[in-house]
Amino acid sequence: MPSQIRNVIIIGSGPAGLTAGIYTARANLGPLVIEGELSSTSDQPGGQLMLTTEVENYPGFPEGILGPDLIANCRSQAARFGAEFLTDKVTKVDFETQPYSVWVGDPGSPKPSFRAHSIIVSTGAQSLMLGLDSEAALLGHGLSTCATCDGFFFRSQEIAVVGGGDSAVEEALFLTKFADKVTIVHRRDELRASKIMQDRANANPKIEFLWNHVVDDLLGDTKLDGVKVRNVRDGAVSTLPVSGLFVAIGHRPNTDLFKGILDMEDSGYLKTRPGSTQTNVAGVFACGDVQDHTYRQAITAAGSGCMAAIDSERWLESRS
Repeated sequence: MPSQIRNVIIIGSGPAGLTAGIYTARANLGPLVIEGELSSTSDQPGGQLMLTTEVENYPGFPEGILGPDLIANCRSQAARFGAEFLTDKVTKVDFETQPYSVWVGDPGSPKPSFRAHSIIVSTGAQSLMLGLDSEAALLGHGLSTCATCDGFFFRSQEIAVVGGGDSAVEEALFLTKFADKVTIVHRRDELRASKIMQDRANANPKIEFLWNHVVDDLLGDTKLDGVKVRNVRDGAVSTLPVSGLFVAIGHRPNTDLFKGILDMEDSGYLKTRPGSTQTNVAGVFACGDVQDHTYRQAITAAGSGCMAAIDSERWLESRS
């Protein structure tokens, strides 16, 4: 791939990165999208949508679309306008001097792999999982990490949510719009959620609690048939007969690469200026789930990818 100094390098290829690729390519900025490596779970090309089955809440697809198909469409659209793609993992960045430097492969190499005047960071975030061997096979087939995305598929069913914080309770409350019964499985005997969220959960007749329990295994081959749970106090094992399990134990932004370089919150999410995708480094922009711990939807990620592309284009114009 040519080693000339580029206008824009986009790190990450989920909905945010691919949308940024579409917009910067149409602006004739010749973006290079470094989309991640196929062997990585945290740096996978396409992001979390590659692990999603049906997507029914993305505008423009009235019959829904598979997550990988949506990513493939976005990628093809960006390529059509001239975006270049590299399937590899960024291992090091240097934002000290212009043009900025990006390494793939050996981070100890004295010469960077690529240089660019502007960088768009869209490395996303990953849902924290339970660490069970059965998770990979059942993710998207009864196991989910997003109630907003998948709650609709569980109408009139009995399902469970794992977690005890605000996110878990919020997911459970949302799921009561569809399910007949929602069981919150929590390893302690009280929630960590704020009092107002606890009050709402306790007042909802569709929500039940399974205290002092953890999920030991997921049952089912091609779809979730139940959950094996264990009492942490006496070790007793039982089966929870649910057709859906939502894991809500937190998210982790993929920002290790930028520690000490870009400003981030204690939780690791990148900080951007209000009303902008600009980070603390001029010419470096962040979009998508890597800086959004509130919405975490494909459509909001795509929207912020558009914003980052426009911010980048205007910043480059201001320097010319």
